[in-house]
Amino acid sequence: MKLFVSGATGFIGQHLVQRLLQAGHEVCIITRPESKATKPDGVTTYSFDGNINNLTTFLETQHFAGIIHLASLFLAQHKPEDGPALIQSNVLFSTSLLEAGVCGHIPWFLNTGTFWQHYQNADYAPVNLYAATKQAFESIAQYYIATAPINFVTLKLSDTFGPCDTRPKIFNLWMKNSQTHEALDMSPGDQIIDISYIDNVIDGYIRLMDLIVQDTARKLTGQSFALKSNERMPLRALADLFEEVTQKKLNIYWGKKDYRPREVMLPWEEGQLIPGWQPTISLREGIKRTFHGQ
Repeated sequence: MKLFVSGATGFIGQHLVQRLLQAGHEVCIITRPESKATKPDGVTTYSFDGNINNLTTFLETQHFAGIIHLASLFLAQHKPEDGPALIQSNVLFSTSLLEAGVCGHIPWFLNTGTFWQHYQNADYAPVNLYAATKQAFESIAQYYIATAPINFVTLKLSDTFGPCDTRPKIFNLWMKNSQTHEALDMSPGDQIIDISYIDNVIDGYIRLMDLIVQDTARKLTGQSFALKSNERMPLRALADLFEEVTQKKLNIYWGKKDYRPREVMLPWEEGQLIPGWQPTISLREGIKRTFHGQ
């Protein structure tokens, strides 16, 4: 298929694009004119300068089979001045992409959401402003679902990890600590962590994409699916597993920090799993593959 992908230069996007290309798909990615990120090999690029009419014309002429939308701005805790950037990225850009996709007659749109839209397992309770903007776009999408023949489906993710991940995530923090041995102050560590290895995540995207392609009656449109780990555990137990697999010692002082406001103590449990998908790489194996030789 010929696919249009946003967020392709991010951690998940790079792995997804690589898998799509390996499967023989043709991939075009959308980037900002000022972006300095290295584009993946084997893709074409559309530079979006904010002109939605030009984007619509491009999509109309290229005849893409579908759009996979991963681009977003993530901030765990925002400052007052961060609001416009969050809205620009997660609401305005996302809506522009969907609008252009509808006008360009794109059959389907695979959106990316977050478990953090569901604090304490509520149908909707955002953990933070980031999650609120992700939900805002989903709410806006309801208009397009009702008025346009586009199959809009959302895949909601919790935390992710894997090789070549440069994000300031927990495993990278711990690996750095194992090398510097500096004191690392952390919360009491009782929160349950749902974290998935990148290959399992990409398997989820590919499986859901295949289901959408087969869904000619648009029975999936408007639905959201959850990609869950089947090895959830408290943060402290995760640290023990990390030490065991990497054979490195962490210098963590548990309880030296308070939990963050609206700390997620239990990940979202209510989400519908992707039919026909199961994680194939264990957490232990994923850690081993990620940090082998470090």
